[in-house]
Amino acid sequence: MWLLNAQYGLINNILGALHLYQPNWLTSGPYTKPALILLGAWTTGPTMIIFLAALQGVPQQLYEAAEMDGANTWEKFWHVTLPAISPIVLYQIILSVINNFQYFTQAYIMTGTGNGQYTGTVGGPDNSMLFYALYLYTVGFDFLKMGKACAMAWILFIIVAVVTVLLIKTSNMWVDYGEGGDSQ
Repeated sequence: MWLLNAQYGLINNILGALHLYQPNWLTSGPYTKPALILLGAWTTGPTMIIFLAALQGVPQQLYEAAEMDGANTWEKFWHVTLPAISPIVLYQIILSVINNFQYFTQAYIMTGTGNGQYTGTVGGPDNSMLFYALYLYTVGFDFLKMGKACAMAWILFIIVAVVTVLLIKTSNMWVDYGEGGDSQ
């Protein structure tokens, strides 16, 4: 919240030094989503480490064979690298889908409700940060409608489960497990 503060935040200080517009990140509805995207950039580290490990697991012989066949850099990426790391891509997509459906903590902290005081602005300015999980929490713990919150949680669970199953079912079309060219 300090980085994105409109008056003394580091990001606005840098933008001001570059003579660029300094938005009210957390108090203006149109800028709350870009603020959350900037915040999300901090969480790319573990994903990059997993992809780096996957890239290091691609056999060098496949690149050498592709070079001998006359493949350029793009063709090597598309036909060698991407199929080799496609199981990791599936894993990361599934984790991202589950995490994004349950997007709560960042919005809860950024709206100021996570500081122990209920401000009445659960979703931020113009409800621009009122994600489903935050609304579920608000219904259950601020308005004490536990039955409705429980039903909302079950709906969220069913939606996440259906999307995850669809991803897994369709993965046989694009994930290569290295079983002789057929991914089934």
